[in-house]
Amino acid sequence: MKRRKLLWAAVIAVVVVLTAGLLLAVSPSVRQFVGLQPGPEDSQPIATADLSGTGPGTLVSAVTMPAFNRRLTGAPIHAARVVYRSTEGDTGAPTVVSGSVFTPSGPPPPGGWPVIAYGHGTLGIDEPCGPSLSPTLLGAVNWVTNLVAAGYAVAVADYQGLGNPGVHPYLDARTAGLNVIDSVRALRRTFDGVSERWAALGGSQGGGAVWAAGEQAATYAPEMLPVGVVALAPAADVAGLVDLAVQQKLTREQMPTLAVIVESLARLHPDINRDDYRSGIAAEKWDVLVACSGDKVHERESVINRLQSADIAPHSPEAADRLRGYLKAWALPQRRLSAPMSVVYGGKDEYIAPAWTEDAMRRACDLGGVVTADFQADKGHGDLDFASQVDWLGERFAGAPVTDGCVAQP
Repeated sequence: MKRRKLLWAAVIAVVVVLTAGLLLAVSPSVRQFVGLQPGPEDSQPIATADLSGTGPGTLVSAVTMPAFNRRLTGAPIHAARVVYRSTEGDTGAPTVVSGSVFTPSGPPPPGGWPVIAYGHGTLGIDEPCGPSLSPTLLGAVNWVTNLVAAGYAVAVADYQGLGNPGVHPYLDARTAGLNVIDSVRALRRTFDGVSERWAALGGSQGGGAVWAAGEQAATYAPEMLPVGVVALAPAADVAGLVDLAVQQKLTREQMPTLAVIVESLARLHPDINRDDYRSGIAAEKWDVLVACSGDKVHERESVINRLQSADIAPHSPEAADRLRGYLKAWALPQRRLSAPMSVVYGGKDEYIAPAWTEDAMRRACDLGGVVTADFQADKGHGDLDFASQVDWLGERFAGAPVTDGCVAQP
């Protein structure tokens, strides 16, 4: 117990020092995607990787990450890019996804390195925009290196369709949550000395992903339930975007978000007509709005600044109902949480209305979940103060009692 408490004190110290940079990694703006097509690497197979089996979380491949390791200035880290098996949330079909996994380089503590599964925020919807393809993990590198330096193994799921072939179901939290759970399984099959005890931490899209992981674990991975989940500005239920679009009241931040949602759904459902949801500059520059890599990314900010709310809006009640139906089907909660969850959200969030988060938390409480909330009235989507949440996760690893905030939900 004492060792774990000391480790989490170290995590708090490094996170507080780097708060500004880490917040951008948790909740990157949909306004600027930064995906990179990787160049050739001299990757080698991971000698300890167990490639046996065919079920969720089993490995297809595990290779070294030379470009990532070359950027490190501190203690060595065991790092691997993994391709592993997972499950599609809507259909239950088996999938193959990618991610990256990390452990400290020294001998593990008794019981193995405890695990943090990190859920990244929006990075795009194209294959090149998976964090595992980037030497900086597309902004997550500080999270990973700080947590590993504090004595934790870390698993970072790319999510289905990012980093590996497939269609990315953007804001389908259940699918992303299953990918997160399986990233922990993949980590344990890649490196020795990794504990079954794990927690999840994520923001924005990743906040929804780890929330869903906390729900799905009871039936999907009963052998390794998380000790706790922290969801920062989670995209739990964004169906309200449709009503705002119909009323032409989308914020500047929400307009490109809805464009990416429509594009993702159109790829999943080829009978969706994109022109039912776009007009003006959005229709003219749609390829720019939904790009997350290549030269078009550099035009996105300019195009977004020219958008009007009417440019991203359903053209008929039928189109609105269809879009709303898909988002409602993906909305959280979907079942009772299998672990305590702490939710941090801001009163000035221009992406996800605070009322949407509060309603999702209320429903999670009604299902019997243990939920605590940290409402920061003067904060937005990407500037939340989360240092206390790292401490909260440390308490979950230490087995401390958790206060259930459900009785105090608004």
